[in-house]
Amino acid sequence: MSCSDDTEVLKPAGELTLQLPAGQEAVNMFGDVYGGWVASQLVLASEIRAGQEAQGRIATVSVGRMSFMSPVMCGTVLSFYTRVVERGNSSLRIQVEVWGRCPDGSELRKVTSAECVQVAIDRQGHIRSLPQQE
Repeated sequence: MSCSDDTEVLKPAGELTLQLPAGQEAVNMFGDVYGGWVASQLVLASEIRAGQEAQGRIATVSVGRMSFMSPVMCGTVLSFYTRVVERGNSSLRIQVEVWGRCPDGSELRKVTSAECVQVAIDRQGHIRSLPQQE
């Protein structure tokens, strides 16, 4: 497969926030990586980014719709890219893209994406304001 000048090459959008291989613990009964495992890692990546932005404790409010574009094999290295889509007074809307590199390192492809909403909370679990951006 070759790329011409008018062919758009898809690349991850956002900041690399989490990267890990999909191991045997993530495999379903058919030998592919279980979608629920990928979803839980996607939320974790969103929480990591939100915690950095909030400079403290956060809670997940919602996780948007996900569609998987292809099955993921055991051993695939998954990379989770995050970007803040919207910043409110106490909440963040974060887009997460999941990209996978085949175990042999040959192919990088988009696996799925979703938006998550996180809210900053204090030690008692009450909503708090996000710190001012610098």
